[in-house]
Amino acid sequence: MLKRVVIVVAAVLAVSLAGHRLIPVLGGFTPVMESLLPWFGLIVPLLIVGALVARSTVATVAALVPGVVWAAMFGATLMRTPPGGQSDLAVGTVNVGVTNNASGEAVRRIAEDLDLLAAQELTSGGPAAKQLNKMFKYHYPVSTVGLWSRYPITETKPLDVGMGWPRALRAVVATPKGKVTVYVMHLASARPGMTASRDESLASARKLIDADPSQRILLLGDLNTATTDRGMQGLTPPLIDAQLTAGDGFGFTWPSEFPVTRPDHILFKGMTATKAGVAPATGSDHRAAVASLRL
Repeated sequence: MLKRVVIVVAAVLAVSLAGHRLIPVLGGFTPVMESLLPWFGLIVPLLIVGALVARSTVATVAALVPGVVWAAMFGATLMRTPPGGQSDLAVGTVNVGVTNNASGEAVRRIAEDLDLLAAQELTSGGPAAKQLNKMFKYHYPVSTVGLWSRYPITETKPLDVGMGWPRALRAVVATPKGKVTVYVMHLASARPGMTASRDESLASARKLIDADPSQRILLLGDLNTATTDRGMQGLTPPLIDAQLTAGDGFGFTWPSEFPVTRPDHILFKGMTATKAGVAPATGSDHRAAVASLRL
């Protein structure tokens, strides 16, 4: 009996990993499953133990198959070494948490070494905005999102990404190495069984990116979409994920106490990522995503 269970579970796990994008979207279950795909690898050691207890060579081989599939999918992520080298722009994004009374301290620590910081879930006149205004000469807040910069911000515009009110923005930052068009977005939330609004806001974001002729584009924000969620195919490509190209590990950002997925992203084109990672954000249920870019 145990032998059969191991073989069946191993087969289902291997197929789920390798063919997850072929599974129909079932009431919001599929995005949640895809968000947790990296954690599926933890099932493999349990299968191997079960196979050894069953003393079955066939079950042992079967248990190794999803392990091989997982390694093919995510092994490079764990082995990756950031390319490093010269960088011209240090950037970050953080969801500060709308009820976070320590958001000022959170952004102070995150922003100390950054040239640009995007923030989401801001409150009007709240501690995060006040602290960032002290640290950066230039800023552009829109509703509950904002951009702070050490370099001049021009061509500003609030954006609606399909939610009926502006929860995103576009701005051009004049860096010493040239202009960078920056988008800050907080896309609609995704919950099990409720991803339609998120999917609509993803589509709106893609339309904005596709219509933008800028040579350099930087998208910062809480996209409520995990790196492994098929929804990210709407943005990567045409944009490149900084964590996937220059990060060390998965870079999970949520929930902050024990991150299991990455809804916070730094996406770009027309530049090169040299380093990417995660930083703590005091009091928030998210951690911050940070990256260095070469223009």
